[in-house]
Amino acid sequence: MVDVRVVDLTGPVLRALAAGDLAAANAVGPVPLTPYFAAPDQRPLWRLRVRQLTADPASAGWWTGVIWAEAIGLAVGHAGFHGPPDDDGLVEIGYAVDPEHRRRGYAGAALAVLLRRVAEDPAVRTVRLSIRPDNAVSRRLAARHGFVRTGEQWDEEDGLEHVFERPAR
Repeated sequence: MVDVRVVDLTGPVLRALAAGDLAAANAVGPVPLTPYFAAPDQRPLWRLRVRQLTADPASAGWWTGVIWAEAIGLAVGHAGFHGPPDDDGLVEIGYAVDPEHRRRGYAGAALAVLLRRVAEDPAVRTVRLSIRPDNAVSRRLAARHGFVRTGEQWDEEDGLEHVFERPAR
């Protein structure tokens, strides 16, 4: 398995990425980011995270971070949580790897890092993934990590998604 860290992003980095300003994000960020992070299709994610962080600054560690590939010293994608655990102890994980770096194990490695984190947090009881039905790679990754399909939902941005869950521990 490849060696990755999921590096948290601060409010100033998120705001710069939401504006598509890679230079500003790199000026204040913990690791250098590639153009993938400031691309137009990534900005809605960063705008959402800015809104969430503004509404609840105490939950800063529960948002999207950077998948940092240790061996090559490069940001290869993003992964993290959709927010802190809800009242039932549920957290949802999301991840995306830059197309230039897919099929190298980075998503699986990032998912493993995040699963280790939630296993150590007593507030988290259940972990969820939402996966488009046509994303066979992510469905296989979910199965390898013990997720089972529990239903489906409609996402305004992504359309139909299958919901997969597993216990945090």
